Amino acid sequence: MDPRLLLDLAVGLGALAGWLLLYGVVRWVTRPATVSPAPATPDLGAEPPAVVNLLVNRWSLTEDAAEATLLDLAARGFLEIRQPGDDPRQSTVHLPAGAPDEAGLRPYERLVLDRVRALAVDGVLPLTALTSRDEARARAWNRRLHGQVIADARAAGLSRRRFGPRVTSLLVGAAVTAAVVVCLATLHHANWNQLEGVHAFVAGIAAFVLLSTVAGKSPGERDTVLGRQVAAHWLGVRDWLRGHEQFDELPPAAVAIWDRYLGYGAAVGATRLASAVLDLGLGDRTSVWSSYGGRWHRIRVRYPRLLPRYGRSVPRLLASGAIGIAVGAFLLDAFGPTFDLTLSTANQAARIFDLVRNGVTVVVVLVLLSGLHTVVRTLVDLATERTVTGEVLWIEVWRSAAQGENRPPRPWLHYLAVDDGTADRTTAWGLPSEWATRCHDGDVVTLRVRPWSRRVVALSVVGHGRSRHTTGTTVPDAVESPGPGSGSAGGGTGPVAPTPPPTATP
Repeated sequence: MDPRLLLDLAVGLGALAGWLLLYGVVRWVTRPATVSPAPATPDLGAEPPAVVNLLVNRWSLTEDAAEATLLDLAARGFLEIRQPGDDPRQSTVHLPAGAPDEAGLRPYERLVLDRVRALAVDGVLPLTALTSRDEARARAWNRRLHGQVIADARAAGLSRRRFGPRVTSLLVGAAVTAAVVVCLATLHHANWNQLEGVHAFVAGIAAFVLLSTVAGKSPGERDTVLGRQVAAHWLGVRDWLRGHEQFDELPPAAVAIWDRYLGYGAAVGATRLASAVLDLGLGDRTSVWSSYGGRWHRIRVRYPRLLPRYGRSVPRLLASGAIGIAVGAFLLDAFGPTFDLTLSTANQAARIFDLVRNGVTVVVVLVLLSGLHTVVRTLVDLATERTVTGEVLWIEVWRSAAQGENRPPRPWLHYLAVDDGTADRTTAWGLPSEWATRCHDGDVVTLRVRPWSRRVVALSVVGHGRSRHTTGTTVPDAVESPGPGSGSAGGGTGPVAPTPPPTATP
């Protein structure tokens, strides 16, 4: 092996690794702060619910931003939400004949209001009809709303770019340095091996384009001094709302009684039922409500899918590992003895042949190592099985097998997302499809799992918890409101809503 080639590789890769290390340090330094809540308080602030949603979620907007804005518009008289029966999903949105002056509406508030107006027929719209049927259009609408909310928060001094101009300039400057080093290392290698120097400039330009593209991509928002103070206050409001009996069970029509508190409750994640009923096409399976532990809270769920080990059984993993070892060993025996990092200088065709031969050898070695790694990790995974108890958040088909012509695919693996109460994030497990009907959303289950393959090997239902389906809570016809949001929530009878706070004005 030519030591000069090793030196050139070490210098080029070292420059790229140095830039990636700098990027990682910058991301760590600029991460949004974790804010401690202020004492619990019912006092609302001047910030709109969508901005509050950004602040209380560590400067990351959730789907609740649009839902909270809709509820706040209803509390301010731009809309009216009525629930005629026991099921809050039957609620309707009504456009009042004499709406308030819209001059003070923020762009994202007008965006939500315009969406209701565009869908309403004769001033009435079923609440469930707010969901978008066009995924691309929903994503575009979501991006527009998020951009407007973030712009409002920045204008108020509550948020800022995570990578400001100075940080971006630092990363781009470091990318230029790394690209120059890669170019010089490639040029040095080309001179020693009598290759064309144009490859060095191509390598340098490619490195700069790649690194500067990563540097220029914004990773989101971060805190400011004022933003942290305001976020602490709203976290105190969240704690106060969560401490209010049955607040999380209020339906959207309860805005007629609770006034702006319901919209802010949705913004801070304290309104389980209202948020579950409302859907403006922004929700997905990656953010799911859980009641495990005694209170409703959102769980971020990741669904593994790229690596083939996920959800596989031990026999399949051992078989795939053994095949990798056998194929890698056979091909290494065929190609390995011809591996040589020194390229031929006879002619261009010979150099290309050497490059292809070396590339094949490297791939063969990787196949062999991958097979060995799969076998070893599978055995370790088998020996490190553990038990998990938690609430079922989500079940859906993960992988299916074809069954022939005119027959639908047969599922053999399901995603199973479970909240075990240890964190606000989790990764879905692979559940054999024949067990998928044993449990449902809201059930508390005990699983025996293999962490590396994310495979469920045993499942038992401990208890049938409260379902996440929206049922049962009704706002009564006549409940006197002590604040300016007094009024009827629509027809229907049912349980009396929790007593609202003494005042409903910020």
